[in-house]
Amino acid sequence: MILLHNANIYSPSHPGATALVIAHGRFHAIGSDSELLDIFSNAESIINLKGRSLWPGLTDAHVHLSHLAESMSMVDCETDTLEECLARIEAAAKKLQEGTWLLGHGWNQNQWEEGYGRKEQLDTVCHGHPAYLTAKSLHVGWANSQALTLAGINPQTPDPPSGRIQKNHAGQPTGILFESGAMNLIESFIPEPSIEALTAKIKALFPELWKVGLTGVHDFDGFNCWQALQSLHQKELLNLRVRKNVPFDHLDAFINAGLHTDFGDDWLHIGGVKLFSDGALGPQTAAMLEPYEASNELGTLLMTEEDIINVGIRAVDNGLALTIHAIGDLANRTVLNAYEKIRAYEQRQGLPHLRHRIEHVQIINPTDLPRLAALDIIASVQPVHAPSDMKMADKHLGARSKNAYAYRSLLKSGAILVFGSDAPVESVNPFYGLHAAVTRRRVDGDPSPEGWHPEQRLTLEEAISGFSHTPAIIANRGGRLGKIAEGYEADFLVLDDDPFRTNPQDLWKIKPVATFIGGRCVYAAKSFEIDLSD
Repeated sequence: MILLHNANIYSPSHPGATALVIAHGRFHAIGSDSELLDIFSNAESIINLKGRSLWPGLTDAHVHLSHLAESMSMVDCETDTLEECLARIEAAAKKLQEGTWLLGHGWNQNQWEEGYGRKEQLDTVCHGHPAYLTAKSLHVGWANSQALTLAGINPQTPDPPSGRIQKNHAGQPTGILFESGAMNLIESFIPEPSIEALTAKIKALFPELWKVGLTGVHDFDGFNCWQALQSLHQKELLNLRVRKNVPFDHLDAFINAGLHTDFGDDWLHIGGVKLFSDGALGPQTAAMLEPYEASNELGTLLMTEEDIINVGIRAVDNGLALTIHAIGDLANRTVLNAYEKIRAYEQRQGLPHLRHRIEHVQIINPTDLPRLAALDIIASVQPVHAPSDMKMADKHLGARSKNAYAYRSLLKSGAILVFGSDAPVESVNPFYGLHAAVTRRRVDGDPSPEGWHPEQRLTLEEAISGFSHTPAIIANRGGRLGKIAEGYEADFLVLDDDPFRTNPQDLWKIKPVATFIGGRCVYAAKSFEIDLSD
């Protein structure tokens, strides 16, 4: 039994609480110092938090664990200029063993004066290595000539389904590949890490997640990630709570194994079937009702309404919810149309009312806003995208940007909001997401003290819920995870700063000094370790 006291505890059901007791990995009692120090004076460990704030553990409801773990060893291509990106690539190429691939992630053509890079530019800096670099959005790839040759991509190669090969005026591939259909032409030739290697990389990632206050995630990566997580769980090394969404490519395997939504325990359980209805805003592949500004482009609808319904019926017949990526307003409308028919099918067949989701809901027509609440569809959004994308959104959407990243409007409409980062697309640090949700500003203060479309700002209480209890609720674990209350799993953070007294513009600077999962301290800064020894 552990007694923590002299704390500033954030627990809406226990306002003013300063002490709590943990027993068997759960919150046993919450109250004042005067109450609990007297009743539990025989606790094995009594820790004075010296006025520090105590928060529920945070959950990232949209993360790519495998990609994030792999990106730790890739070239960081998130640079202000194309020239700087190429310099980083050349420096990395000189250190690689002969014959190995050069991999990178994070470039954003919207940040570069030249726009998209070209294969020839990579050829000059890669020193004989095949190279492949994914964009920040994860919806575009950039390959050099050697990689294109290995994949057999040439002027005669047609655009594959659900993808596009960019070609110049002479019909030559430029090295830029849009969406999964085209990107897979290259990615299928890149040697995949063994399950053992991936397992080790994901395990090594956990301390980085604890350090920023994450005690759980909802993962959206592939089958190999599922295998790695299972391996860690079997060895009792999965010190993170994971809701694993099902990759569509392996849907049959999950169905044949009898796995359904919510199957598993509080450490590892099944979420929904992940589908993509369109692309992304940056490369203008998000499917739009009207063309992008100064363009005739409407984006790319990757699944029709009928496609979604067909997959959806197979999924719900087998107890699996859907979780569908939708960025553009046409994609969101198409998904909602399909969900409306799937809900009707569930009702006719007497099937469970599953918690379906839309991932991102970035641009939605105002007439479609009320439909999420009406259909009980969860809006899974990433607040950090708003300030990160604001200039790009204004450029590509014009006046329509007022309907983008509309978190206050979604909440006001009655939709359930859960928050994530889409890491490695953005930083996995949830305090960046909290800051973005509350201020609608970048960490440098841009664009103004009021923020970008300030009418869409959220309160800190609303933002905390989106990163803590609501992710547990939609995973049907809201009665034991996600908040500081008696009987709940003791997942919590110790903070030096009180976020409610911090200037909102400084929320992103807050760092936990300790992270507890199931009552066990998994991360402690040196300053907190000193307190433990007092």
